Parts: sequence; C-alpha cells; structure tokens
Amino acid sequence: MSVRELVVLGTASQVPTRHRNHNGYLLRWDGQGILFDPGEGTQRQMLRAGVAAHDIDRICVTHFHGDHSLGLAGVIQRINLDQVPHPVTAHYPASGQRFFERLRYATAYRETVKLAEAPVAEDGVLAATPAYTLEARRLSHPVESFGYRLTEPDGRRMLPERLAAHGIAGPDVGRLQRDGALGGVTLEQVSEVRRGQRFAFVMDTRLCDGVHALAEDCDLLVIESTFTDEDAALAADHGHLTAGQAGAAARDAGVRHLVLTHFSQRYADPEVFGRQARAAGFDGELTVARDLLRVPLPKRSP
Repeated sequence: MSVRELVVLGTASQVPTRHRNHNGYLLRWDGQGILFDPGEGTQRQMLRAGVAAHDIDRICVTHFHGDHSLGLAGVIQRINLDQVPHPVTAHYPASGQRFFERLRYATAYRETVKLAEAPVAEDGVLAATPAYTLEARRLSHPVESFGYRLTEPDGRRMLPERLAAHGIAGPDVGRLQRDGALGGVTLEQVSEVRRGQRFAFVMDTRLCDGVHALAEDCDLLVIESTFTDEDAALAADHGHLTAGQAGAAARDAGVRHLVLTHFSQRYADPEVFGRQARAAGFDGELTVARDLLRVPLPKRSP
C-alpha cells in the first residue's frame, strides 16, 4: 500500500520551546523516505514519531544554520548503527561542504552504510526516479539556502465509458495500458492525463523567485512563517517570511494544502499564523504545524 504523508518532527525556529523541537520533517513517498532539515533532537523525535533510520533514503538540508542541521550528526550515526541496507543520499548547499563534513564526522563511529554526498550548487534537477523528480531552487537568506520540490511524473487515468464504447474490458485494459494500443484503439483515445502530485519544502527565506517557483501548483507546500505580519521589517532583516507572505505566496501559486511551520518562540498563540495566512487570501486547506503531526498529501484532483 502506497503512503504519502509528511511526518512533522519539529517546528521551532532558532530557539526550541517546551512544546516545539528544532526542525525536522520526513516525507513518506510510497516506499521512499526523504528527511528534510534535521535539527538538534531529530533522532529522539524520530523515535517518538515511529520513524526508523531504515525509512530514510535521502536527506535534504536547506542551509547550515543549527536549527536546520545540528541533528545531522546523530541521524547519520544512527543510519550506520542500524546498518540501513540501502544507500542514502545527502543533498545540501555546496558552500556548506565544510559544515557537512564536520557534522558527518563529529565523533568516532563505525561506518557501515554508503552515504552519497550530493552538494547543490545551482538551481536544477537533483535526481530523477520512477517515483519522482527532485529539484532545488535558490532562496534568499543570509547564508546560502535552497528549497526542494518533488514532482511525480504524469500518468494516465482510464475512462470507463470510452473503454466500454470500444468494447475493451478485463485483461484487455491492462494490455492496452502496457502496449499503448489494442486493435486499432490507442491509449489516448480511452484515457486522460493524470497530473502527478507535487510537494515543496521552503525554509528560511525572504520572498524571492525561488519561493514562487517551488510553490507553483503544489498539492502540499511546507513553508516557514517565522514572524507575524506586524514584524515584517524584522522578518526581512533576518531573511524570513511572515505568515501573511507565506499565505499570499501559496494563494498566488494555487497551492492545495499549506503547512505553516518554523515559528519564532516570541509568539504564544500559534493560531495567529493561520489567521494571517487566511487574511492574505489563501483559501485552500491549511495546517499550522505542531510537533509529531502527520499530514497526508491531498487526494488527487478529479
């Protein structure tokens, strides 16, 4: 059974709180697992959320501020301790290579797993698999930062009424799907394009072209909203978004489900972020993230 969901491991920004761990997000995409921005404490949050090291196939780090990367050391060592049987690939800004190496080899341990380093230096496709294409876009933050986007290849949806009109049923449907044509009837005549699902992960950044490109037509967008709109000047100065800016970006991009996260400890009421995203005009599904929450990808559009 295929599972597509976001497991939220932590939602704090620079300073964790009693109720919010530093960042950490695992995207389950069918049989693949992609861990985004493992901040300090991620390994323990994985245990609490029922996430195993074996679930991780890729690690994607947006940038090398501690709340997004200090958990790398523990996660990498856990992958090796548990002898994960498959290769794991790590993506991260190329300018932070020295930080990645320091975290990877922060202490002594026995390496048992092949960890492929795949630093990101520019916008573009990082990996293409049968299940998804992974790409990166540069963001605007005081240190080099990249956001990530997964796009499922388009498929085809069979149309029963057209199949019936051509007298195609039973095993012949599978043959048509496999071969592309059957008895003079083409696959295009009895089906329509089924758009692949799209997911984007946007962390510390001001509004920029990268934000809009990553968010475009997403089924699920995970985006930082560190500050409220009243602190927009502070957000711009520190290279962050406000809740209203995140909501407006999602509105303009046609996002179906918006997940707000990465909240400053200065705000006591997290629901204010959701209210401000709504006030900016976003009318899709909206989640104000909390630690250990599971967010399923929306069902496919009809």
